[in-house]
Amino acid sequence: MLDEIDRGLIHALQIDGRAPYSRIGTVLGVSTQTVARRYNRLRAEAGLRVVGLPDPQRAGRAQWLVRLTATPQAAQDLAAALARRPDTSWIKLASGGTEIVSIVHTTPSDGNTLLLHDIPRTAGITSVSAHYLLHVYIGGPTVWRGRAKSLSQDQETALRTPTTERGPGRSLGAGDRTLLTALGQDGRATLADLADRTGWTAATVARRLDELQHSEAIFFDVDVDPAMLGVTTSAMLCMSVPPAHVDSVGRALAEHDELAFVAATTGRTNLVAHALCASPDALHTYLTERLGALESVTALETLPILRTVKAAAPFA
Repeated sequence: MLDEIDRGLIHALQIDGRAPYSRIGTVLGVSTQTVARRYNRLRAEAGLRVVGLPDPQRAGRAQWLVRLTATPQAAQDLAAALARRPDTSWIKLASGGTEIVSIVHTTPSDGNTLLLHDIPRTAGITSVSAHYLLHVYIGGPTVWRGRAKSLSQDQETALRTPTTERGPGRSLGAGDRTLLTALGQDGRATLADLADRTGWTAATVARRLDELQHSEAIFFDVDVDPAMLGVTTSAMLCMSVPPAHVDSVGRALAEHDELAFVAATTGRTNLVAHALCASPDALHTYLTERLGALESVTALETLPILRTVKAAAPFA
């Protein structure tokens, strides 16, 4: 389990994934060296990663929630195959290991026609479905409330870099691809390391990063083992809601600390969420009391998550 400093550090990284250790230390009331030691320990022991990712909308990417049902052995092989693809993220084994849930990213150049290309052919697959993500309420640039509760409003303000008036930034281009690949592997890579990867000068990297962050073309996500935050039970929730109530229910769900992801989708179930709870009993309480209080939710499918195979950042 994490202590107050650890949780404060994670919260700080959610606000600014590239905040200097010195600034985080000032906000937390500890030394720069303490922050650096804690960060390195959390990377080694709690799976902490900061990754820089393009905002899907600004990058012109579509996101699909893909569900594949298969025999247990086939499901594990498929999950591993999907994880090796650069266009996938958040791959989870669910339902006792017989179902895979994944996000697949496509671009207009893909034509959205080869969503599941290169999937190994196997008789073990029993069903496949793909659901277009129409609107994300929580997830991506919008952080999970349950992981961002350690700092006060004043501390959050102190961590945010003051913004200045500037013209519209240059949109993501082909020249940014190498930079984004490097940030997807380590969002806190030094300017010198990023300069080596891109062939740019450190000053050029710093200017481009500043431009991309302030234009919100990229964001920094934080991965950490949920168990270190006291989470032992995880489930995907697929809900059916009348179209007229989808937005109001989605916004209400976005206020629930138990949910790390909420999105509107196509399909028979048109809202999907990812619940993180302290125990099976806590999940039961959430489903029957908080979620159950939303009368517009007319149907619910709960998929227990067995294991996360791949998190936010695509493998290079």
